[in-house]
Amino acid sequence: MGRLTLFWTDALVYLLVAMVAGFIWYVGSREHLRRPWRQIVGDKVAMVSLLVLMAFSGIGLLDSVHFYPAVEEGKGGNEAISLFDWWATPMRTHDEKTYSRPFAAVSYSREFLVRPDGSQGWEYPRLAHGGAHLRDPDVERGPDIARTVADGFVKGGLLWAVCAAGLCGWLTVRGGRSWWRTLWDVAEDRTETPWRALLATLLLLLSCGWALAELSASYHVLGTDKVGQDVFYQSLKSIRTGLVIGTLTTLVMLPFALVLGILAGFFPGWVDDVIQYLYTTLNSIPSVLLIAAAILMMQVYMANHEADFASLAVRADLRLLFLCGILGVTSWTGLCRLLRAETLKLREMEFVQAARALGVRPWVILARHILPNVLHIVLISVVLDFSALVLAEAVLSYVNIGVDPTTQSWGNMINSARLELAREPVVWWSLAAAFTFMFALVLAANLFADAVRDALDPRRAEV
Repeated sequence: MGRLTLFWTDALVYLLVAMVAGFIWYVGSREHLRRPWRQIVGDKVAMVSLLVLMAFSGIGLLDSVHFYPAVEEGKGGNEAISLFDWWATPMRTHDEKTYSRPFAAVSYSREFLVRPDGSQGWEYPRLAHGGAHLRDPDVERGPDIARTVADGFVKGGLLWAVCAAGLCGWLTVRGGRSWWRTLWDVAEDRTETPWRALLATLLLLLSCGWALAELSASYHVLGTDKVGQDVFYQSLKSIRTGLVIGTLTTLVMLPFALVLGILAGFFPGWVDDVIQYLYTTLNSIPSVLLIAAAILMMQVYMANHEADFASLAVRADLRLLFLCGILGVTSWTGLCRLLRAETLKLREMEFVQAARALGVRPWVILARHILPNVLHIVLISVVLDFSALVLAEAVLSYVNIGVDPTTQSWGNMINSARLELAREPVVWWSLAAAFTFMFALVLAANLFADAVRDALDPRRAEV
């Protein structure tokens, strides 16, 4: 394959995956923590949303394993690519001259060409890769697309059938009933976990995903941009950027919010005053100005130390990491206030007062009695803030203070679409692709966050 390399964001993504795995193991080993999660597991909308999020996360994880490809015939080897880039090599390398429509076989603009009969004139030239296997695109393109889609649906359906049979086998062993009875229960939706809805969603994802993969080898499914790069490839690559912004920012935000919020609520007096002064002052500064100033300072530092940032990929990765950091620094205040208010209530509860009367040290009380009782607020805030952070990246990139312009992101796609919408004829597919993918991710995250909030919020549980 080549030589593996590790970017900063890759390492933090792996750390986050390990933390999620540890959290699942911790919850799974304690009955009182498993109880609210059973409510989420039984919620159809939540589980379908989680499956969609897992599909996005799978692409993001594949795009977080980077390596330098082996040098072949003196070409390549200097630019790190990811496993996803390697899998999507046809989309990554099949560049055209300029714009082309989705599923087009000819360019979007006329060029002065010499016709086969020797005459000259303005014509739409054939694309180098999109529909290049067709002799007569006007006649053959429709049937060829239909045949490719059908082939992809059949292959995706076969893979789904294997997964469904394996799931029924597992449920059969677990439940001690016959395989056919288990299959009938799943088909009739008489299981605690909404397996029927999950299998239907999985069938849709596998069939559509396989069909799109088959199509993308011969066509530009979502067209190409100004420099001829495949828009579908850009949209898929942007998934990692959105996930990194939405998750790694949490790693930066949580320590500030958790430690300062609990300390402010538990220790009245000067500790509470200092922390309140700190987050009130930070809130008084417009976050956009703070982010813009930080990004500009980092750009100046990189320009003055070019030798340390020779690779474009390293520069882009560091800027992405820095953006996560500055977003985390400017977004911890809301959760800090919530935790301070919750701690103020908890410190007056009987069990905390009893621990104090028995002479238990404050740090032990914070670790054993306060922290476990505020974790549901942390979890609810994290899942609710994820969508806001994904949208924040798009807004910041739109005003040129977001990720590096060389980084694939939905914000950069929307930013470049400003001029494309003003040209004649209009190029609409870049904006539509970025909006569709971002909408799918944010919608799934919001639906799952609502289910988590309903299950973990004690006030909603009482209702």
